[in-house]
Amino acid sequence: MAEPWRAPVPPHLPGSAEPLTSLAAPGYFHAYTLVGVITAAGVLFVAFAFAAGRLLRPVVPTREKFLTYECGVDPVGEGWAHTQVRYYVYAFLYVIFAVDSIFLFPWATVFAAPGYGATTLVEMFVFLGFLAIGLLYAWKKGVLEWT
Repeated sequence: MAEPWRAPVPPHLPGSAEPLTSLAAPGYFHAYTLVGVITAAGVLFVAFAFAAGRLLRPVVPTREKFLTYECGVDPVGEGWAHTQVRYYVYAFLYVIFAVDSIFLFPWATVFAAPGYGATTLVEMFVFLGFLAIGLLYAWKKGVLEWT
């Protein structure tokens, strides 16, 4: 009895003139055809959604619609505003450590697998070392100082 997880062997007799690769080609290209059909369906769906939105939206141009809109306040004066860069630095540091914590979960599961303990331990210390060097650099530059 054939195992369900094994691929079926094509009926190829030794010594026949038909090469084995010609039997596998229709199934090989069928996978690409399926990907192409799904991609075309996705593109058509997006195009239909944009076209339907353009046809169904109300078009009533007024003077107020052509003004620059920002938080419901009419624009007065120049458009320059000073922003503190430290907000972006804190956001960037948060993203770095959030990504670090996401990498720790798969590492913990692989570390428990037999035969991977020492390798994954060294890799994680290298990864944490890079993050520690980055944090030390930010601290030395005074980025973590709020005032």
